[in-house]
Amino acid sequence: MSDSDAHRHHAIDYVELTVTDLAEAKRFYAAAFGWEFTDYGPGYAGIRGAAGAPEAGGLALSDEPPRPGGPLVLLFSTDLDGTLSAVTAAGGRVVEGPYDFPGGRRFHFRDRSGNELGVWAQS
Repeated sequence: MSDSDAHRHHAIDYVELTVTDLAEAKRFYAAAFGWEFTDYGPGYAGIRGAAGAPEAGGLALSDEPPRPGGPLVLLFSTDLDGTLSAVTAAGGRVVEGPYDFPGGRRFHFRDRSGNELGVWAQS
């Protein structure tokens, strides 16, 4: 399966947990669930299930407590600019980005109820 086959346009693709101690969070989730991690620098680790399962989420280091409402749900887009336009046209409010990150670009938005989600695209 190619990278493009692994991601579906506008599907829930990734869940990001905000943590205040990255090392402790990795220790906890590894002990509790057998999760494995890919380190992307001092403030971020990708989450994989045990036995080399594909990456399905991440742990993001933050000085702030976890965001209200829980984890950040990320959708995948094959056309980030088109998705950005559709989100704003539908009444969503962009709260961050678009910005580059290793592997792509993304933005965060709030829906009309105040839920924050993110959308990313491969570079």
